[in-house]
Amino acid sequence: MKSGFMYLTAIIDVHSRYIVGWGLSNSLDASESLSVVAEAIKKHGAPKILNSDQGSQFTCKAYVEYLKKENISISMNSKGRCIDNIYIERFWRTLKYQHVYLNPASGGLELYLGIQQWLTKYHYRRHQGIDLQKPIDKYKSVA
Repeated sequence: MKSGFMYLTAIIDVHSRYIVGWGLSNSLDASESLSVVAEAIKKHGAPKILNSDQGSQFTCKAYVEYLKKENISISMNSKGRCIDNIYIERFWRTLKYQHVYLNPASGGLELYLGIQQWLTKYHYRRHQGIDLQKPIDKYKSVA
């Protein structure tokens, strides 16, 4: 943003590169990330494994207990191993270079709406990492 910070949580289906859930917050409060996960599960079903980094929002008691309650295996990157989470890291890079840096938002709502619009394009464009398929098509073919 032009000033200040916002925090984006996104859940990516590794197989299709489809973003099954995302949310934007002005804090790193764990409840924000947990609500993104809960909404993604409600809409798309529970994954077998959920990978994240070791941020406090992903290691707090409420988050871990929720995943266990949903019978989701928890996978967390080792310290200094960003390659463990390469798919979402690549997504962050693409989002920043193709939207965020080119369109500095004045506020949270403007940023949210811009990301929402950009994600629609992201899901319908061909991705080299999935044999030039569109994430939306690849996700729907398996779902």
